[in-house]
Amino acid sequence: MKRSASSVSKATKRVKTPHPEIPEYHLTSSLRDESGEIVWPAPKAQIECARNFILECVSAKKKTLIIPDKDADGLTSGAILQKTLILLGLEPHLISAYLPQKGNNIHMESERVAMAAYEPEYIFVLDQGSRKAPPVIDGPHKALIIDHHWTIDDDDFPEGSDHVTACNSPPVATSSLLTYHICNELHEQVQSSCDWVCVIGTHGDLGNAIKWEPPFPDMQATFKTYTKKALNLAIPLLNAPRRTATYDVSSAWAALTAAASPSELLSNSRLIAAKAEVTAEIERFARTAPKFSRDGRIAVFRINSAAQIHPVIATRWGGWLRSQKLEVILVANEGYLPGLVNFSCRVPRSARARDPPVDIIEVLEGIAAKAPSPTLRERLGESFARGHKAASGGVVPKAEFEEFMDILEIGKKPGGSSTPKVKKEAAPEQSNTLTNYFSKQATT
Repeated sequence: MKRSASSVSKATKRVKTPHPEIPEYHLTSSLRDESGEIVWPAPKAQIECARNFILECVSAKKKTLIIPDKDADGLTSGAILQKTLILLGLEPHLISAYLPQKGNNIHMESERVAMAAYEPEYIFVLDQGSRKAPPVIDGPHKALIIDHHWTIDDDDFPEGSDHVTACNSPPVATSSLLTYHICNELHEQVQSSCDWVCVIGTHGDLGNAIKWEPPFPDMQATFKTYTKKALNLAIPLLNAPRRTATYDVSSAWAALTAAASPSELLSNSRLIAAKAEVTAEIERFARTAPKFSRDGRIAVFRINSAAQIHPVIATRWGGWLRSQKLEVILVANEGYLPGLVNFSCRVPRSARARDPPVDIIEVLEGIAAKAPSPTLRERLGESFARGHKAASGGVVPKAEFEEFMDILEIGKKPGGSSTPKVKKEAAPEQSNTLTNYFSKQATT
C-alpha cells in the first residue's frame, strides 16, 4: 500500500538550521613583533611602562586614586591593582577608589572635579574606555590608563596620561586579564590572591565558554580550588548592583575588595537582593518584540526602564534571533536617564562567523553618515558608538536618536513602505522555551 504525500511529510523529520561554527576565541590570530614573538596581551613597551608606573607609585607613598569601571571586568581590574599596590607596600590609607555617578563618564567636568577632590598624585583608570580628552583632573598628577576598548589613534587617551591597551593585540584580553598579566610579575602573591578575581572579570566580558589556553594563562588550578560554578555564579552578582535603578556600584566594589574567595560573594545579602531586583526587571521586558530595519540588518527593541538591563536583553536576543541578513541587535532604553536614550548593540550568534566580521561601530557610524542632516553625527555626541566592535552602544539625546531611527526605516520592506510580516524561526523542540530562557538568571 502506497503512503500518501501527507503521511510522508509527517514522517519527515524537521531539519534544524545548524549554528554557524564560531572559531575559538583564544585561536584568533595574534600579531607578532620583529623578533617573531606574539604581541599579547599588549605591546611589550606599554606593559613595561605600566609596571614601572606601579612601582613608582608605591615608592612615592603618595595619595593614589583607583577609578575602575562599573562592570565585573572593570571592578575586578581595580581590585587586582589595589591588592597588588598593598602587597608591594603602599599603605591602604593612601589608596582611594572613585566610582563615577550613574550615566556619567570620567571626562565630564563634574566627574573631573569630584576626582580632583581626593587630591591624588597617582591615578589609575581601568576599563573606562579610550577617548582623547583633557587631563584626568586639573592639577599636578600622574595617570595610567589600563584598557581594552577599541581606539583608532595612539593619542585617544586623556592628555598627559600613560596607557596600556589590549585593543590592538588579538585575541583581545579583558581589562582584568591585562591588569593581572601586568601585576603578576610584580609580586609572588598576586597569582594566589588574584587569579580567581581575574577569571570572574574575564568571564564577565568574554563569557564562561572561553578556553584558558595559550596565549591565555593556565587557570586549571584556579578552577580546581574555587570551581567554575562558583566563579561563574559570582559574575551576575557583581554586575547586579550597577544595573539596579539606584546604581549601587559601591556595594559591588566593597564586597569584591573585602572577599578572599568567590564563595564570600555568593553569600553577600546585598548582592543577592540586587540580583533579584534586576532579574524581575528583565522579566518585565523579556517578551518585547523586535522591529527590523528596511534592509533587515538591524533588529531594534525599545524598552523603558530605570535599570541598566538593555545590555542583558541585547545579549540574550543575540543568542536567539537569526536570519541571513541580520547583523546587529539594538536595544534602546528610554527610561534609564532623563532626556536620553541608552542603547546597547550586540552581534547575533548567526552573524558571528561572517567574513569579514561584523563591526558594530562601523555599522553605526555608517548609518549616521546617511542622515539627511549633515549635523546629526556631531549632535549624537562623543558617547555614540563606543565600546567594542562586537559589543557597542551609546548614550544620545532622544530627538537625535529618533533621527537615527528614521534612517533605518523601521518596519518598511525593501522596495515598499508597508510593514512586513516578520518571520520568526521555529523554536527548537526542547524543554527550554523562550519564556523560561528569559526567566533564567542574568549572566552578565
